[in-house]
Amino acid sequence: MTDTLVAFDDVLASYDPAMGLEVHVELNTVTKMFCGCPTEFGAEPNTQVCPTCLGLPGAMPVVNGKAVESAIRIGLALNCDIAEWCRFARKNYFYPDMPKNFQTSQYDEPIAFEGFMDVDVDGETFRVEIERAHMEEDTGKATHVGGATGRIHGADHSLIDYNRAGIPLIEIVTKPILGAGAKAPDVARAYVSQLRDLIVALGVSEARMDQGNLRADVNLSLSPKGSGTLGTRSETKNVNSFRSVERAVRYEMSRHAAVLDAGEKVLQETRHWHEDTGVTTSGREKSDAEDYRYFPEPDLVPVAPSREWVEELRGTLPENPVAKRARLQGDWGYTDLEMRDVVAAGVVGLIEETVAAGASPQAARKWWLSELGRRANDAGVDITDLGVAPAQVAAVQALVDGGSLNDKLARQVFDGLLAGEGTPEEVVAARGLAIVSDEGALSAAVDGAIAANPDVADKIRDGKVAAAGALIGAVMKEMRGQADAGRVRELILEKLS
Repeated sequence: MTDTLVAFDDVLASYDPAMGLEVHVELNTVTKMFCGCPTEFGAEPNTQVCPTCLGLPGAMPVVNGKAVESAIRIGLALNCDIAEWCRFARKNYFYPDMPKNFQTSQYDEPIAFEGFMDVDVDGETFRVEIERAHMEEDTGKATHVGGATGRIHGADHSLIDYNRAGIPLIEIVTKPILGAGAKAPDVARAYVSQLRDLIVALGVSEARMDQGNLRADVNLSLSPKGSGTLGTRSETKNVNSFRSVERAVRYEMSRHAAVLDAGEKVLQETRHWHEDTGVTTSGREKSDAEDYRYFPEPDLVPVAPSREWVEELRGTLPENPVAKRARLQGDWGYTDLEMRDVVAAGVVGLIEETVAAGASPQAARKWWLSELGRRANDAGVDITDLGVAPAQVAAVQALVDGGSLNDKLARQVFDGLLAGEGTPEEVVAARGLAIVSDEGALSAAVDGAIAANPDVADKIRDGKVAAAGALIGAVMKEMRGQADAGRVRELILEKLS
């Protein structure tokens, strides 16, 4: 059934939106949260399991110290207080991808709490207050086979892969985000995007939304305009792209308004996000904390990080990504619009490495945003997975700067790099792409173009220099693009002056 929706502007005329974002970050530890099983992505199903992460009787968990360290560093980067003493709890619920029938998490005693992150949207700063960042374990992965939707309803059977069960997670929960109004969808997107940048900078996770390393749950409610109350919320689960976070907020605002306008009550429930159609559908009635029957985990000792250790970890924090972008923009001389495009494309780090390898900031931006960005889009892969390294881009640009290549030939070099044909220099040699610098060959090609286009030559002799473009094009075609266009122009004007 298709939901009734209210136009976005009409929603804002009658209601105030409130958001809450829960972001799950899968840590990149070598082993799982409570056992020694590996965490490698993409392994054969159910090959990275043991009695502990399968919840077999008698198996005892042990806390992963590296995961605790990562949790503290995330909390510090989010301006949180770090608990001097905290413990794990059992969150009890049955679902096939939870072999223990409970999830080991933290409840009333999280490791990090009371933080904030400032995000900028169109020049306006919004402070997103962080309620908590707590440690827990991931669940397994259910694959529902048969049916049209890939969900359990209508499926013929389901398969469970427990490789992911027990992988360390940090869940970062915001307080209600109020006052964003029309910018609520943009604030949500900017927060998740900026949070991902921070996680990557910390080096604690790959934070790839396409692989489930970072997943966002979007809580949304509406209240009558100016009432100052909070309405009943819905929670859209596992939204896996920045754009979808924005779209999910916008959609739920319009859906909630339609329900309220009809005099009905919004159901507190979880909802599924559908990337293909851009809509949400009902999942299950949302449980409250008391429904999970939390109680302290009896098999794990409390976590009590010393203040000395916390301060030591504070000293390992990287430069804040927002401050770093501002610094890089100044160093590179980019306009606000140019930097915005670079950030949106996710190539700040790639450009930084390319510049460090010797390319100019403008050249690095040109290749990553246009040529390589287009190729990644055509291939349907993340630009970081395209297969071209920043050092290679810098090497290609060095060949352009040195006169061995022009931009057209450089694009063919990237063809060779993507085909695995070696270094840029090896590709140039193997494909014979270097610019022809033989003056005799250039002069002969110019003479041929003049002879073949006498009317154009006459125009140039009469002072219409712009007509030289036609002859330059003819020479470049003759020499398969392997000529210096500037030198060709000089030779044409010399011969016809």
